[in-house]
Amino acid sequence: MALRKSRKGKPAAKDEPGRPELSAIRRRIDEVDAALHELISERARLAQKVGISKHADGHTVDFYRPEREAEVLRAALARNKGPLRDEEILRLFREIMSACLAQQEPLKVAFLGPEGTFTQQAVYKHFGHSVRALALPSIEDVFHEVEAGDADFGLVPIENSTEGTVTHTLDRFLLSPLNICGEVELRIHQYLMGRMKSLEHVQRICTHQQSLAQCRQWLDEHLPLVERVAVSSNAEGARRARDEQGTAAIAPQAAAEVYGLSVLVAEIEDRPDNTTRFLVVGAKTFQPSGEDKTTLLVSTGHTQEAGTLYHLLEPLSRHGVSMTRIESRPSRRRKWDYVFFIDIAGHAADDNVAAALAELKQHASLFRVLGSYPRAIL
Repeated sequence: MALRKSRKGKPAAKDEPGRPELSAIRRRIDEVDAALHELISERARLAQKVGISKHADGHTVDFYRPEREAEVLRAALARNKGPLRDEEILRLFREIMSACLAQQEPLKVAFLGPEGTFTQQAVYKHFGHSVRALALPSIEDVFHEVEAGDADFGLVPIENSTEGTVTHTLDRFLLSPLNICGEVELRIHQYLMGRMKSLEHVQRICTHQQSLAQCRQWLDEHLPLVERVAVSSNAEGARRARDEQGTAAIAPQAAAEVYGLSVLVAEIEDRPDNTTRFLVVGAKTFQPSGEDKTTLLVSTGHTQEAGTLYHLLEPLSRHGVSMTRIESRPSRRRKWDYVFFIDIAGHAADDNVAAALAELKQHASLFRVLGSYPRAIL
């Protein structure tokens, strides 16, 4: 049967013998695709106008508004009635916004590299793939790149649900003027990979210390006699697995593609809810999105009086502000002197939060709002 011509001269869907309804469905899909394409183009044109109206010769970072993106994504979730999962809807809208924002030039986002790490996955989950991702060798380098203006934002790990806080990231805030602009939660799946055909040929496993810890029970059960080597990153472990006979790695699935390895066993993490939280750091501050977090850096000073920390934090309770996390770190000013990193619900501009922080500041020897930012979405 010959192909019919569509109105624009392109071949229309071919009828299948006995299945005319299938051809009708495919024609309807073509129509929906064309409508989607036109709407996406219209969105891109509107995004262009928003940028031009704000600053005629500005950079992409001048137009980036995480609070607005959070509102768009939450609205997409609220509208979603299936059949696509919420995660897929978020990914599609994130990529559309990422592409629209990058029409003139992409955002430059520094991350703890190298390529093939979970941190790189978190970059793309938060910013979409229309960014220029800059892989750097250390958390310190990520901060320095953003501080110098060579990157618009940085993305660094802050805590894992299994292994706790990444203290190197916390300590950088004692020295850096950067703000926290966002957070990302990434479900962590660990893959055992290598060039060998089976587990009996694995002589050593190279991976980051965090991954070794997150897979400890699985390794004890399945590879109890194999040497475990902690390296600087999962990707470094994958590189060694590529180059060394008998070496396997634990890394994200993407690393197997980057380094040409075979996945030996998938999802070997001990806990099914294994999740890592990342922070976005940058020079700017942003307006409330409606569902925010605020991170504080405070100190009570070098005092041992009973109840000092309680009295410092009491305004939070009195003003109805929920504290979701607190961590202590050495202040590096003198011995046995500590600072506290505190996460609270709400934005620093919210009335009740602002009132609580004003009182807290009066009682603190050190007080800094590290950032108010939209809560992670899925």
